[in-house]
Order: sequence, then C-alpha cells, then structure tokens
Amino acid sequence: MMMGGGGGSFVVSADPGMAGLKKKSTGSRSWILLDASGEEKMLDVDKHVIMHRVQIHARDLRILDPDLKYPSAILGREGAIVLNLEHIKAIITAEEVLLREPLKEKVIPVVEELRRKLKPTNEDVKESAAHHDAENAEEDESPFEFRALEVALEAICSHLAARTVELETAFYPALDTLTSKVRDELEQLLDDDDDMADLYLSRKLAGASPTSRSGAAAGWFLASPTIGSKISRASRASIATIRDDENDVEELEMLLEDYFMQIDETLSKLTTVCETLPLL
Repeated sequence: MMMGGGGGSFVVSADPGMAGLKKKSTGSRSWILLDASGEEKMLDVDKHVIMHRVQIHARDLRILDPDLKYPSAILGREGAIVLNLEHIKAIITAEEVLLREPLKEKVIPVVEELRRKLKPTNEDVKESAAHHDAENAEEDESPFEFRALEVALEAICSHLAARTVELETAFYPALDTLTSKVRDELEQLLDDDDDMADLYLSRKLAGASPTSRSGAAAGWFLASPTIGSKISRASRASIATIRDDENDVEELEMLLEDYFMQIDETLSKLTTVCETLPLL
C-alpha cells in the first residue's frame, strides 16, 4: 500500500482483503490501474492525484465525471488519451490505463478484457503457445495504448449492439441518439490526421529521446503478426513504407475505421427500424 499526494489518499492493492483500507476524500473516485508489466491496483484518490499522474488538465478529467453528462469523446493529449464512451471512462498512457468505477456491472467485463489483452507475454507463455495453432501463438506487437484503446472500442461496440437487440422499438429513438454521438466522435477523429497523430503516445515518447529514436520509435512496428488482431493487420500493411514516417496515421486510422463501420451499421439498422415504425 502506497500513500499518494493530494489530500493523503491511499493507493490500495487489488487484493479484495485490502479493500477496507481505502481512505476516501472529498471528490475522490474509484479507479483501477493496469500497467504494461501486468500489475494492477485499485485506487481511491483525489482528482489532483490523477491529474498529476497522467499530466492532464482539470477540464479533461471533468468529462470523465459520471455525475456530469458530457458527450462521447476521444481526446489525444501530450502523454495521454482521455476516453469517454458512455460507461467506459478511461485515461490511457503509453504504459498504463486508468479505468474509472471498475466495480460497476457494465465496467467489470471491460476490466477483464483489459487484463487479458494487456497481459505481457513471457517466455513460458511463448513456449506453451508454440504447441498450439500458429494463429494462437503469434504475439500482438501493437503499442500498449492501441491495445487498450481497442478493448474500449470493442466493448462499446458490443454494448451498443446488445442494446439495439434488447431495447427494440420502444427505445430506438434514444438509442439512435446514443449511437450517433459515438459515431460522430469517431468520424470527427478520422477526419483529422493531427488528432489521430496525437494518439500515438509511444511514437511521441520515442521522439523525445534522441538516443532511442532509431530503435524505440520503430520498436512497436515489429513484424511479428497477430492473426485476428485488427491492429496487427494494419501494421503488416503499412510497415514496409511508413516505419520512419512520424506523420503517418494509417495504423490507427484502420483501427478506428473498423469500429466506425460497426457503429455505422448499428446506426443504419436503427434508422431502418425507425422508418418502418408507424407515426405516433
């Protein structure tokens, strides 16, 4: 257990037996932190601790407040991605992801998927995987932030699709509005290369270190493919021509376009149903 700044808040182990040790302060919120090494912690900290840790402004953190109704947003900042997609409220850096209110029913599956997708591959896992089908043995070499972002996008797409089936005609107008907001945010991001470039956190970290630029900047463009990973397919398509192009956003663009198409398909279904409903 570590004591953090900002009002004496505690950083608490994810061990359920330690849950009673959390000290709440005014304005504190529950978070889970998962990092690139596979470690995770439950946090109950003041907003200033979060702002200091990930170096974002209060206005960026405010959009993740569940008590405030902010529209869906994917914001690229200098060292972080601020993600507000309905119940998924997260801050992603090049080395860790902070997810708000991880014990909520809708958020628990997202936490479980983050654990699965962000778990580092060790030598034992590699040796074991060698005995399985090649498709299952290949390692995802995508940047940490993209793997975390993909989990969030996949989760919100699944959520919207499930809601479409569940709510049916009685709630179609409200769901149409909800789906449109997420779709519009992805479309706006896809229309701006600069905004997409802001999400390349690993690239920016590599570029900040002259000694690591030639190696680290290309480190996450390794050629080892991952069958079934949309990000890795994008990497293989672009690695031959864009390894050193810091302005290239094709990898992220292909990732976002895939989920944009899924949401657009959901929206089209909603539109078709609404058009067939009798006028009230």
